[in-house]
Amino acid sequence: QVQPVESGGGLVQAGGSLRLSCAASGRTFRNNAMGWFRQAPGKEREFVATINWNGDSTRYADSVKGRFTISRNNAQNTVYLQMNNLKPEDTAVYYCAARDQNLSETSLPGRYEYWGQGTQVTVSS
Repeated sequence: QVQPVESGGGLVQAGGSLRLSCAASGRTFRNNAMGWFRQAPGKEREFVATINWNGDSTRYADSVKGRFTISRNNAQNTVYLQMNNLKPEDTAVYYCAARDQNLSETSLPGRYEYWGQGTQVTVSS
């Protein structure tokens, strides 16, 4: 099984940057499309960004487009989310998720099979 593990969350002032990492614990996810999602208290989990298996195709939620960048290093079984110009409304628990092998990137959370436990991102104003 694929076991995503997130790291890199923390507290940052509005306008600042953070880079989240998602590492594989267990089987490599080099053949898996990956996604980042986030969930604020009292709200539904929402799509943030997704990337295909080799990193040549990405998609972003409108709310983060132009500010966030998803990337991956398959040799190290790691997916990244670079977050720039952070806003208080970006505050949430951020989750990394993996699809089954050889499936396309997608914004739909129900199509992801494996989920990490999340990392907290808090943006102060």
